[in-house]
Amino acid sequence: MSVEADVIRVFVGYDSRLPVLFNIAQHSIIRHASQPVAITPIKTTHLKGIFERERVALQSTEFSFSRFLTPYLCDFKGWAIFMDNDVIVRADIAELWKLRDERYALQCVKHDHKPASTVKFLGEQQTSYPKKNWSSVMLMNCAKCDALTTEYVNTASGLELHQFKWLASDALIGDLPLQWNFLADYYKHDDSAKVVHYTEGGPYYAATRDVDFADDWFDNFRDAAGCVDSDFMTLAHEAQLRAGKPK
Repeated sequence: MSVEADVIRVFVGYDSRLPVLFNIAQHSIIRHASQPVAITPIKTTHLKGIFERERVALQSTEFSFSRFLTPYLCDFKGWAIFMDNDVIVRADIAELWKLRDERYALQCVKHDHKPASTVKFLGEQQTSYPKKNWSSVMLMNCAKCDALTTEYVNTASGLELHQFKWLASDALIGDLPLQWNFLADYYKHDDSAKVVHYTEGGPYYAATRDVDFADDWFDNFRDAAGCVDSDFMTLAHEAQLRAGKPK
């Protein structure tokens, strides 16, 4: 195999309000990976001159739309994985990479996600629509996603993007096993979950402190901060509590 095929390209959404989420997500990927990974943040300030659209109220994250630039950033060549920032990976990302299927333009978990609440994390509006959360973890065949030009991503509606209206047919969307985008507290606990997605709020928010798989997120946090003096971590934790900020 070529070096390019051996390196797993992963793009992770980045929201400047909570940088720690990107860092814990990428750490969880690296922690379990068995082969080289190249992890790139989808951060809007890195996309000046490429991504120019204004943020709208229905965007709950800064990367709601810019995620669809993943194939463009790969020069529409090879494969790439996109995932939201509010995830942890509990298995070897190479297992997901091996599921690439050239019959498809992309592969995802095809949820029937119908949120019970109209409000999500940080007070953001919760919306319900067909194919909700399909785009939160995608295995993308970049050459077959060539409709996602910068012009299209900058002008298409949110539903056109997230419901994959840019594909000629839904037959180009392949299935991934549920374990690769397991929605915490939406599905019944399953220890076989390989990507846990805290889609309605993770343990870093007071309101969702006890979400399913909370211990896994904090385990990755502690492991990522393993070089930091424990006394410093305790002081930082106490300071956050006094400030009333998420931990």
